[in-house]
Amino acid sequence: MKKIFLYCLCCCWAIGLWAQTKYDHREAFHPVFYPNPGNELRTSGGQPGSKYWQNRADYSIHCTLNTVEHSIGGTVTLRYTNNSPDDLQFLWLQLDQQIYRKDSRGTATTTTQGGRWANEQFTEGYVLKSVKLNMDGGATIPETIISDTRMQVFLPDTLKAKGGFLQLTMEYEFKIPEYGTDRMGRVKQEHGWVYEIAQWFPRVCVYDDQVGWNTNPYLGAGEFYLEYGDIDFSITAPFQLLVAGSGELLNPEECLTPLQLRRWNEAKNSDQTLVIRSAAEVTNPASRPEKPVLTWKFKCNSTRDVAWAASSAFIWDAARINLPSGKKSMAMSFYTQESAREEDGNDWRRSTEYTKACIEFYSRYLFEYPYPAASNIAGVVGGMEYPGIVFCSRKSTGADLWGVTDHEFGHTWFPMIVGSNERKYAWMDEGLNTFINILSGEQFNNGEYNEPQDVSGMSNYFFSSAMDGLFNTPDVIQQYNLGVAAYYKPAAMLYVLRNEVVGKERFDRAFREYVRRWAFKHPTPWDFFHTIENVAGEDLSWFWRSWVFNTWKFDVAVKEVLPIRGKSKNGTTVSLQLQEKMPLPVTVKIIFSDRSEQTLRLPVEIWQRGDTWTFPVQEKLEVAEVVVDPDKHLPDVNYSNNVWMKK
Repeated sequence: MKKIFLYCLCCCWAIGLWAQTKYDHREAFHPVFYPNPGNELRTSGGQPGSKYWQNRADYSIHCTLNTVEHSIGGTVTLRYTNNSPDDLQFLWLQLDQQIYRKDSRGTATTTTQGGRWANEQFTEGYVLKSVKLNMDGGATIPETIISDTRMQVFLPDTLKAKGGFLQLTMEYEFKIPEYGTDRMGRVKQEHGWVYEIAQWFPRVCVYDDQVGWNTNPYLGAGEFYLEYGDIDFSITAPFQLLVAGSGELLNPEECLTPLQLRRWNEAKNSDQTLVIRSAAEVTNPASRPEKPVLTWKFKCNSTRDVAWAASSAFIWDAARINLPSGKKSMAMSFYTQESAREEDGNDWRRSTEYTKACIEFYSRYLFEYPYPAASNIAGVVGGMEYPGIVFCSRKSTGADLWGVTDHEFGHTWFPMIVGSNERKYAWMDEGLNTFINILSGEQFNNGEYNEPQDVSGMSNYFFSSAMDGLFNTPDVIQQYNLGVAAYYKPAAMLYVLRNEVVGKERFDRAFREYVRRWAFKHPTPWDFFHTIENVAGEDLSWFWRSWVFNTWKFDVAVKEVLPIRGKSKNGTTVSLQLQEKMPLPVTVKIIFSDRSEQTLRLPVEIWQRGDTWTFPVQEKLEVAEVVVDPDKHLPDVNYSNNVWMKK
């Protein structure tokens, strides 16, 4: 008994020597991670369940662009289908243009801080001229309440569950802001205004199985959460303007000259960029049909939104996009002469090349591009994505233009195809997209703009004490932290997961399956975690706990290197210690006195029983140096303690 007591006392004393770090293995590897088991709506395997549902929103929109007043007026008709198991007594709609009012919540909270989403000028937002409801064959004028960027529409009778539908028609108008929170706006160029139009019609809020009506106000940083459906829309504008829109242009023969129509059809079959309207033709009246006004008609199917752009100053070029199934789409760019002046041509004249390349890559890697066209617009917006169309800075050139084009079109997959809730989970939108941009950059033109990832070099930025965590709504994250918390840190998280934890093959298969399962649906973070774990075959609760739900840091140190029984010929033991709370698998390089080397790969499970792991090196040579993470692939906040050298 005395020997046992002394043994236990020695063990406790030894453990006490090491109990100096922040790491808690019981917390990191706690067995309970998921808050709820799977069910018929969302399975524990990460799939939509047998009773998964989502409501549907189809729109028909007709509007007119007034280039004198810089305004839009029109009519939108929403056909809303209630597929939920709940009867609904009212609808909630998003009125995003209200953010530009002087009395909006966005003005009160964002403008005072300045930055990307601040309004320098104000409008009256939406002016709703009429709201009419058609339900069960009867037409009424419903009671409505507008609260900041939301409108509640009360129904005269309940909208029945599991298939009930209604039609809501709204006549409206609004002034186009010059700078619309970097999402939309207008800018004057030498040969005319460039209009980038988005959030331009009232849209129904999402009603889902998680919280019911999602009514978070639009404040600027938090983006959008929208229902899927088919949208047809038309824009009537002065004949001088070219118009680009989401989806398919239905009446090109009415909107283009015979020469432009011929060039447009040629571009559909060309892998090289072809000009549809050149810089020299912009000021030529013959480059537009001779009519007072033109109505451009578009249709976009299985979409959550649509946007468009218009200008009399547009140069227009295009090329074919080749999709894995054999289908074709069309890459198009619309820009002005101010954006095409670089002597080396490394400006917006390469935009279509960039658009084609990134869409073809993502279609192979993840899921086929679903729209008949992809339009890149040069304007006042620094970078913003919509289905089938993106707005990028007119001032971007070279690597910057590639980067913003690649990023905004990458959003086609997150969140246009995989419809996560951007108002709440920015990392599921920006982070996943920033991650796939890394892979696209590696591939484009033999890595022309590729920047090797420096996860280690960025670690102190990712894990700064002032940095917000990933699991925060974007409007809660400090503005100066959003780039890291929503974009770069989650991208680094997935980069480490792919390369250092599960391996490229298993990760890619799981990631691709996540997109396939949740294409045109509404996943939660838990659906993402379940899918990656089930397809990759790995319990990653410790990983998500470290990166997503906490702001834990990673710091591994070489604690001791000792010859066994005092002699190197007996071998050597190496002790590693976690100095912070995040566990990760580690690679250790052993360099011997004769400069030969041995590399060991240690799994994350070495940290399951505590912060220290000791392992033997069987070689009988003297150890001269030990290096943990020799290639600096891990986000270590203190690399100075990763190296031990014999004195």
